[in-house]
Amino acid sequence: MAENRIEQYLTGYTYRKIDDNLWLLDDEEHDMPQVAIMYAAPLVICRTLVMDAPKERRLELFTKLLELNANDVVHGAYALEQDRIILIDTLEYDTMDYEEFMATLDAFSLALAQHYPILSSYRT
Repeated sequence: MAENRIEQYLTGYTYRKIDDNLWLLDDEEHDMPQVAIMYAAPLVICRTLVMDAPKERRLELFTKLLELNANDVVHGAYALEQDRIILIDTLEYDTMDYEEFMATLDAFSLALAQHYPILSSYRT
């Protein structure tokens, strides 16, 4: 059931099915590099690696990420996972429709494109 709806929503994108409930969207045409989409009932989790957290200027970067979360990220949020910065969003599968799913993907694409100049200055 989950598989059918998610794969139906991914029509038109370049992706591959990794496992029964895991897809990897890797579509340069739509500015969607390496976005993992996982169904873990009752949620659909969308996530992508943004960058490794730098050793220096961490507090400055983390402050900037919180500001972006508050003011500029429409769907999802930046998060820290171990020593990696990710962009993540969760949707409730039972109520998720095509527009909501696409809004998450669009928000990821927009955030990655708009925030790249800001975040790249923290890369080492």
